[in-house]
Amino acid sequence: MKKLSVISAALALVLVAAPTFASDDKRPDHFKAKKSETLQQALDNMREYNKKLEELMHGELTPQKMAEIHQLTYTLEEALQKLDDEVDNLQDVLEEVHLGSEHMDFGKVKSNGKKYLENSGKIVK
Repeated sequence: MKKLSVISAALALVLVAAPTFASDDKRPDHFKAKKSETLQQALDNMREYNKKLEELMHGELTPQKMAEIHQLTYTLEEALQKLDDEVDNLQDVLEEVHLGSEHMDFGKVKSNGKKYLENSGKIVK
């Protein structure tokens, strides 16, 4: 049994470290991330994968846990990138609300305000 754990640990290290030797210039993508194509998917993925990360962080870190953490970070990174893109978009929409309110453009404020509240409401509940 101990031999199996040593082999598992060694395999985990190879999975994590081997791709880094492939290129000094560019970080390789060697695991597939769970897609975050919408804001809702990104938030769902963050909740799910944050929970997985939290569970892996309990107790002592092992080479096997490190390999699992390495793999799940791809999904978290993709989710955070989508969230960042969505927040940038929210800033643009809110700016339209702001400008519309300055110019008493009721239609612009109404449509952009609704869009802003819908999307920001997914983040802040």
